Parts: sequence; C-alpha cells; structure tokens
Amino acid sequence: MDISSDLTELGRTPVAVISAGVKSILDIPKTLEYLETQGVTVAAYRTNDFPAFFTESSGCQVPCRLDTPEECARLINANLNVRLGSGILIAVPIPKEHAAYGHFIESAITRALKEANDKQVTGNAATPFLLSRVNELTGGASLAANIALVKNNAYVGAKIAVALANLRRSPPLRSAI
Repeated sequence: MDISSDLTELGRTPVAVISAGVKSILDIPKTLEYLETQGVTVAAYRTNDFPAFFTESSGCQVPCRLDTPEECARLINANLNVRLGSGILIAVPIPKEHAAYGHFIESAITRALKEANDKQVTGNAATPFLLSRVNELTGGASLAANIALVKNNAYVGAKIAVALANLRRSPPLRSAI
C-alpha cells in the first residue's frame, strides 16, 4: 500500500488544509479511512459530499459540513484549543463553471492510468506522466480546471484565515455566574 507522507503528517501536525479533495488518481474511500485512522478531522465546505477534485462529489459522505468561513474558523480554533495535535482537511468543491468538465477529465485520468500501467510507469515518474497525459487528452481542460481549483481554494482559505484571525482576536465569553 502506497501512502503519501503528507497524509501521515496531517495526522500529527495541527494545521488546516483547504483543498478540492484528494488527488483523483487516488482511492478516495481508502484515503478518507486512512485520514480517520490518523485522527484527521475531515470536513467539506457547503456540501455533504466529499469532492473528487475535478468533480463536485466523490459519492463519499463527510462527517462534518461547514457552510461559512466562520464555522471553519470555529472548528480550527477548537482543534487548536483542545490540542489534539492533528490537522483538519476542509474540502472545497470545484467551482460549478468548471465542474462540467469533471467527468471528461475523470475519463482521461482513467485512460492515463491504464496507459501508465501498460507502460509500467511507476514511482516518482507516475505523477508527472499522468499530469502530462491527462492535460494532453483533455486539450488543456484539466490544467484550466486545476488553476480554477487553486484560485478557489486560495479564496476560501483567505476568508477562513480572516475569520480565524477575528475569532482569536475576540475576547473570550465570560460566564455571568
């Protein structure tokens, strides 16, 4: 079983990661199970379904739905306050205008994976091969979608960062008792 070291690190570092899900070349249910085993909180932004990178849904339900940057900030703040020592993954679906290409890109990924297998492309060579081949097969649509994902994740992440900064700057609520 090939497990990326960043998944293990997410289980032992108190960090919040904003992403469009996990790489669509991965087994998403197994990845989510591994993250759970590592104690990583997995949430989705404005959806109950874990996004599949290039498509809005992987078919996997998330244990936690967050609808606002403030809700995300409260979850991150709580994780820091209780010192769990593990990270949080907040999955943000691809913007709707790019989701239309999702199934087209996914079929290109499936084809590229088969080609990589047939050509015995493995290890460190696999990801560059797959990215290049998928971009070629989609006529650049996968690259455009990837750029949209990065911009959207940065936008949502910035809103969450502002909400977290505001939350941590606020004085704690005191009991009247």
